[in-house]
Amino acid sequence: MKDMQALYLLVPMAPLVGSILAGLFGRKIGRAGAHWVTILGVAISFFTSLYILQDVLAGHVFNGPLYTWMTVADIKFEVGFLIDQLTVTMMLVVTFVSLMVHIYTIGYMADDPGYQRFFSYISLFTFSMLMLVMSNNFLQLFFGWEAVGLVSYLLIGFWYTRPTAIYANLKAFLVNRVGDFGFLLGIGLVLMYTGSLDYATVFSKAPELAQLNIQIFAGHEWALLSVTCILLFIGAMGKSAQFPLHVWLPDSMEGPTPISALIHAATMVTAGIFMVARMSPLFELSDTALSVVMTIGAITALFMGFLGMVQNDIKRVVAYSTLSQLGYMTVALGASAYSVAVFHLMTHAFFKALLFLAAGSVIIAMHHDQDIRNMGGLRKYLPITWITSLIGSLALIGTPFFSGFYSKDSIIEAVHASHLASRDFAYFAVLAGVFVTAFYSFRMYFLVFHGEERFGKAGHDAHEAHGDEEPGDEHHHGLAPGEKPHEPAWVVWLPLVLLAIPSLIIGYLTIEPMLFGDWFKSVIFIAPEHEAMKELAEEFHGVGGPGAMALHAFMSAPFWLALAGVAVSWVFYMKKPEIPAKIKEIFSAIYTLLDNKYYFDKFNDWFFAGGARGLGRGLWRFGDVTLIDGLMVNGTAKLVGFVSRFTRHLQSGYVYHYAFTMIIGVCLLLTVWYNRI
Repeated sequence: MKDMQALYLLVPMAPLVGSILAGLFGRKIGRAGAHWVTILGVAISFFTSLYILQDVLAGHVFNGPLYTWMTVADIKFEVGFLIDQLTVTMMLVVTFVSLMVHIYTIGYMADDPGYQRFFSYISLFTFSMLMLVMSNNFLQLFFGWEAVGLVSYLLIGFWYTRPTAIYANLKAFLVNRVGDFGFLLGIGLVLMYTGSLDYATVFSKAPELAQLNIQIFAGHEWALLSVTCILLFIGAMGKSAQFPLHVWLPDSMEGPTPISALIHAATMVTAGIFMVARMSPLFELSDTALSVVMTIGAITALFMGFLGMVQNDIKRVVAYSTLSQLGYMTVALGASAYSVAVFHLMTHAFFKALLFLAAGSVIIAMHHDQDIRNMGGLRKYLPITWITSLIGSLALIGTPFFSGFYSKDSIIEAVHASHLASRDFAYFAVLAGVFVTAFYSFRMYFLVFHGEERFGKAGHDAHEAHGDEEPGDEHHHGLAPGEKPHEPAWVVWLPLVLLAIPSLIIGYLTIEPMLFGDWFKSVIFIAPEHEAMKELAEEFHGVGGPGAMALHAFMSAPFWLALAGVAVSWVFYMKKPEIPAKIKEIFSAIYTLLDNKYYFDKFNDWFFAGGARGLGRGLWRFGDVTLIDGLMVNGTAKLVGFVSRFTRHLQSGYVYHYAFTMIIGVCLLLTVWYNRI
């Protein structure tokens, strides 16, 4: 067991060592040294995770402290690991996607002056995420939670000379602080009522917590567990970008493309999904919390998908796709289908990382022009990027036999089998989202890889308008007239191929053990009255396994909705390109609403940012100008001056004035003394 504990520690420590070496000694070891030490660290972490997987499959799990930070009364604040089926699943996903991103970064950031710094950051990000998923207590969970937030701030604002990047990373940081405030309050309630931060101890006391009520406002009682779970979920809303705390994620595209894949695929945004799945013994005892989770997820899944339909930046289309898919995962959590949510988290990590890295490959080929309206016909120039993008897109829309089909279809069925009050709206949202996802995914695919070639002229105009920019800047470039794109170096396309493989087959291979076998049996708790997973299992075994499930899907509503979405996008953008323009003209109000992202950013800028500025000005005028400068500083000076002007009349210099004053004073003292007697 001691040997295994050393291996557990090696998983997060190897990327941390690589990050320190690249960050502190980057100039000494050079660019090649920086990418070798970080890639080696993440590779060690990945292969060690594979070995740990074999150990877990053999029935060996671990839950215990490694280090006691401090003890306050009877409460221990510890660093510890919980290694079980859920943890090892996350470890493998995080380390594999991170390894692909590290390799890809060699080609993508080749000309960037911050090369070593970037490798240090992404390796530190991997360490932070691993500490989060491996934790066995709320303290370490919160450490990893805040650490991924901090490093994402550094990565989104990596090109710190650009005002848009600084705005984006501040936005991400501040929005996540809103969620983290709720998360911290939830952890505080857990500690207050259980006296422990250890998962096992807290979960064992969950039935007792379910019987307790608290008064937040005098005279109004609330179920303790409902309040606690909703507060914890507010943290997940920030980290996993759920409505209305979703606004930071699209703007995070200001960072380099590799971190878009890292943040939006397997790491930061899935932390909230993982956390709720881990907290299933708490959430299962509160239908109120589950209904909130399902409703928020449904809103995010559908309405963020609508925004993807009007985006023209290739990375933003994929970003809104991520928002929508995170909504699907959250809906599954609300339906008590935690294993389905984690299953979709895993499959989504592969095909979404693939789509982001493929988008980066296109951006490299287009000399950093990201507007899909300036592309077209790239299929013959970028054959590897084209086929891998097609695989990723087919997986995303839930095409039968692809990995995304098994997880996405299971979510839809789980919602249909749920008995929560919010089920009907959630079912409509996830079903309508199938069409929306297929439409915007293949709108991007057709505009980028098929149709007429629209590059060259736009790139020339962009160069003329903006001139040359800094190395690594992803905006306002493009191909010169007559220049043709070409497939980037092998370090760029190899990760695409390696990610395309699980995007094709991982769902087929793992659906049975993960959803209907014993893989999560001892890890995820489901209350007897929540029977969605039971109904899913009966249906799955009834049709005859993963192959029959895919064949059966050709007659289902989700398949036909996805096919309709692809067909409509093909007609609109390949055959009749005038139709979208006409629709935009007729429904200009709706288009304006979507183009302005439901005015959330403008409202936040006006209400929260503007309100904060107004409050600051008010505090400055009253507190600083009026109270401190006006009253305390200038006021005391005026008071001293007033007293001085009065008392100087008494300081005449004549002895008889002073003698008279002394006599009057003595008389007053004698009068007071006599009256007291």
